[in-house]
Amino acid sequence: MGQKERVEQLLKPLVEDLGYEFVGMELNAHSTNGLLRIYIDKPEVGIGLDDCELVSHEVSGLLDVHDPIKGQYRLEVSSPGLDRPLFTLDQFERFIDSEAKVTVMAPVDGRRRFKGRIVGVEEGAVVLEQDGAIVEIEAGNIGKARLVPTID
Repeated sequence: MGQKERVEQLLKPLVEDLGYEFVGMELNAHSTNGLLRIYIDKPEVGIGLDDCELVSHEVSGLLDVHDPIKGQYRLEVSSPGLDRPLFTLDQFERFIDSEAKVTVMAPVDGRRRFKGRIVGVEEGAVVLEQDGAIVEIEAGNIGKARLVPTID
């Protein structure tokens, strides 16, 4: 298990015990200038500054005790925002028919970036419709994914 997975296993239960959805996290470890960004949500209510402060305080205490990240880093707690990041297949499934931008680690059909409607999730892959064509992207190949904001 990698460092990111260990940190996520440590933090997810704490965030959920505080009454929030643990959307996901980004960890860019660096010896002098790292970043740990945690995304939280309350789908029915949304997230405010007070929510971020509370989670930040609790997470900071837990990280101080367990010290799972070597080196210096900055902790950020954020709402997912309009361009919500997608970390899990369940999240892709939740946003079927929404448009998403997906960047992959290894090219799929010669491409690394995709933008299209989420059609579904099948056998460990995200299915997008891009420019009338269906593209299947294995979950393990997804580097980054975000919803494309729609303003009505």
